[in-house]
Amino acid sequence: MASILIFEKWETAGITVQDQGLVKYISLKPTATLHSGGRYANKFMGKATMNIVERLINNLMRTVRWTGKKQSAYRTVKEAFEEIERRTKENPVQVFVNAVQNSGPREEITRLKYGGIAVPKSVDTSSSRRLDLAIRNISAGARETAKKSKKNMYVALADEIIAAAKNDPNCHSIKDKEDTERQAASAR
Repeated sequence: MASILIFEKWETAGITVQDQGLVKYISLKPTATLHSGGRYANKFMGKATMNIVERLINNLMRTVRWTGKKQSAYRTVKEAFEEIERRTKENPVQVFVNAVQNSGPREEITRLKYGGIAVPKSVDTSSSRRLDLAIRNISAGARETAKKSKKNMYVALADEIIAAAKNDPNCHSIKDKEDTERQAASAR
């Protein structure tokens, strides 16, 4: 029996997740289509069972320009993964998993109220939220890059994923992570 591949091209069996906090939340379960149709929306920890590539596709559809355009987001991610494979000669799903691991903040700030004063307090970020923020920042960085320059969206997304996988401090998602952690360190 043939195995199920992501975009009918890439295997998920050999992909490793080094970050032990994210192992439970990064789902690499192979699915024939990356469209669950909200199947996990109202289930406890439902997002943890959704394929991580589908979560990237869904996160691309956050702005007004992309709302409801799942097929366009699907095609963009597929082309971005082809670009990543062409440039890095690695499995693009593994590169994306590495990017997510590198761009998730470990600490962030919450506001505590003492009387009428709001005081920032540093807190550890849960693994689920780290994953959500990482995917959100990667897709936001790709959107910003595509808007500022004349790059196609798939090229901007490929650039952002490759830069985040290499832990490049000039990429949007890594900058946002470091900024969040710096604010949290000052609020300790």
